[in-house]
Amino acid sequence: MTKIHDLLDIMRCLRHPENGCPWDLEQTFDSIVPHTIEETYEVADCIERQALEDLPGELGDLLFQIVFYAELGREQGRFDFDDIVSVLIRKLTLRHPHVFGDAAPGDAHEQTRRWEAHKAGERKAANTGGTLSELDGVPLGLPALTRAKKLQQRAARVGFDWPDTTGVKQKVLEEFQEVETAVKHGSTHEVEEEIGDLLFACVNWVRHLGLEPETALRAANAKFERRFHFIEQALADAGTTVTDASFSRMDELWESAKFGERQPKEIADKKTGA
Repeated sequence: MTKIHDLLDIMRCLRHPENGCPWDLEQTFDSIVPHTIEETYEVADCIERQALEDLPGELGDLLFQIVFYAELGREQGRFDFDDIVSVLIRKLTLRHPHVFGDAAPGDAHEQTRRWEAHKAGERKAANTGGTLSELDGVPLGLPALTRAKKLQQRAARVGFDWPDTTGVKQKVLEEFQEVETAVKHGSTHEVEEEIGDLLFACVNWVRHLGLEPETALRAANAKFERRFHFIEQALADAGTTVTDASFSRMDELWESAKFGERQPKEIADKKTGA
């Protein structure tokens, strides 16, 4: 733990009222939240790009955020780094009775059920007398796709869910029709509302298929970037740019990019007999 102590000492130096860093001294719990979110996404980006050699640095940046919060808490007499670790140890121990207790291991599904049940118990214990909801504790700051999935999972836990994908697919088609109707006859607000319903239904469908909506969309974003870069490069090789090219020309190149991506997969499928 020596290096952790060194890190905590560095953080205290950065926050020293007389000799500290002016920027660090200006920060508050609220002001560093955007930096925490950014660092989290940089970790995710590093993993998605398989740039694992960069991961220690990115994880260090994320750890620094935790240390920063711990120092702010210590200065205000609320909590310190040891408190954070102690709470984490207690949570991990209580939430894994099959490892640290006498409970039978069960499969991954059973462990997930126990985890969610235990978290529900923690939320109930932390409730101070207000109305208790199954949806309590889903952070507002989550990406919208992730939060939608978590809300749906909470509702599904008490039986408010489609029994299979048939009803979910029908709901997606229904919401799509409502978007089209709103586009033709509704206000901007109505269109926005219906599109939101459609996106929520799509997340539900993805969830029922056992996939992660955030992961799926991030992959789609990466694919779009990759194909658009292909268009830019092809046009540059031809002595022009996307600014000067027509949509039809760019669409042709888009199809070429798609074809080029399919070829290696088709060859691999033939080799494996898929």
